[in-house]
Amino acid sequence: MNIIQTNNIELAYDSFGNENDEAIILIAGLGTQMIRWTVPFCEQLAARGFRVVRFDNRDTGCSTHYSHYPAMDFSALAAALMSGQRPDMPYTLDDMAGDVIGLLDALGIDKAHVVGRSMGGMIAQLVASKYPERVLSLTSIMSTSGNPSLSQASPEVMGMMTTPGPNPFENEAGFVAHSMAFAKRIAGTGYPFEEAAYRALIAEEVRRAYDPGSVGRQIAAIAVSGDRRPLLAAIQVPALVIHGMDDPLFVPACGEDTASSIPGAKLMLVEGMGHDLPHQLYQQIIDAIERAAHRS
Repeated sequence: MNIIQTNNIELAYDSFGNENDEAIILIAGLGTQMIRWTVPFCEQLAARGFRVVRFDNRDTGCSTHYSHYPAMDFSALAAALMSGQRPDMPYTLDDMAGDVIGLLDALGIDKAHVVGRSMGGMIAQLVASKYPERVLSLTSIMSTSGNPSLSQASPEVMGMMTTPGPNPFENEAGFVAHSMAFAKRIAGTGYPFEEAAYRALIAEEVRRAYDPGSVGRQIAAIAVSGDRRPLLAAIQVPALVIHGMDDPLFVPACGEDTASSIPGAKLMLVEGMGHDLPHQLYQQIIDAIERAAHRS
C-alpha cells in the first residue's frame, strides 16, 4: 500500500500490472474500502494488459478520515434539502471525484478508464462528465443516476444499511453478525454466499480502519449530489453500465436509467447478481470492462 497527498488529504492506494499500460482506476462504494476490489479481481484485470489502481476513498480505509466531524443528523439533512438549503457537511461527491483526478496527477497518469461500484459508480460518472479530457472509458456498476423518480430501496434494506453495528472491539461477534446479515440481504440469488470469505473481509476492514461515522457522511454526500442525468447526457467516452437483476439496494431500473442517460452507453443486466460482486462473475465483468476499454 502507498500514500499520496492531494486536495489537502491523504489517499491510500495500490497498483497491479505494468505501469506503462493503460490505467484502470477502481472506485469503491459507500463506506467500503479498496479491498472490496479483491486481489484476484485486480490481478485478472491487470492480466488483460492494464495497470490497475485501487484506492481508499476519503473517509475510508487508510485514507484521511473526518472522524472529528459531528455525527450526521439525517433528519436535519433531509430538512435542509427539502428547504433548498446547503447542509453542513465535510465533503461532497464532487470532492471525491476531484480526488480521483488528484490520484491520477500524483501517479503521472494522463488518462484512465474509470470503473466504480455503487457510490463509486456515481463518483466515476462525475469524473467522466466533469473531467472528460482525463477519461478513456466509464464503467458504472450497481449504481444509479440520481433520478428522483426511480424506485427506492425498501425501508428494511435502508434501515439495515444505516443502522450502525456494535463496536467490533467491544462486541466482535455482534459486529460480525450485523455485517453478515446486511451482506446476505443485498447479495444475489444466483451465487452461493461465501461466509468464510466475507468474514475474512470484515476482519481485514476492521484491522485497516474502523470508523462508524463514515457511512453517514458519505450518505450525505450522495444525498446532495442530486440528479446527475444532465451531466450524464454530456458524457462522450465509451460507457458501460453493469447491474444485477437481484439488486435490492439499487433496483435494476436504476441501472437502466443510468444507461439511457448516457449517449451510446451499453447496458449489461446480470441474472442472479445482487448488490455484490461474487467471484463467479469476475471473468464476465472483466470481459465487459475490457470491451468498453477497447471502444475508447
